[in-house]
Amino acid sequence: MGYNIVLIEPEIPNNTGNIGRLSLATGSSLHLVKPFGFEINDSRLKRAGLDYWQHLSVFTYENIEEFYAKNKEADMVYFSSHGKKEYTQNKFKDNQFLIFGKESVGLPKEIITKNPETTHHIPILSTHVRSLNLANAVSIVVYEGLRALKV
Repeated sequence: MGYNIVLIEPEIPNNTGNIGRLSLATGSSLHLVKPFGFEINDSRLKRAGLDYWQHLSVFTYENIEEFYAKNKEADMVYFSSHGKKEYTQNKFKDNQFLIFGKESVGLPKEIITKNPETTHHIPILSTHVRSLNLANAVSIVVYEGLRALKV
């Protein structure tokens, strides 16, 4: 039981470290798509992930094309502030790929355009906030998925 949490071009090591810890806590795997905004051995990444990083199932990809080529049969769902459906409308399934974009700009527009029916958003009620912190967004979605699966 668990998910495949995918970060496309993550930029902030602390977020990736926190998401790594979340992945382990929820029985999920972490997929990291390059380029990164940090070195994979960055001390901030390790500090945020504490001593859990060694137990984590992590996959890295050189680019988005490699990620899609290696996971072409996967059930993929995307999360963006530009998604038309709320994240709670996703039909969560065990082993589903939950895909998030980088902190500064989110998912590439081409991905959102190609996948309108499987791109979801988390509601933001203030007009002063563009997006949520990536680690927080991943946490919200993963735990909603676990709730939906009645874990």
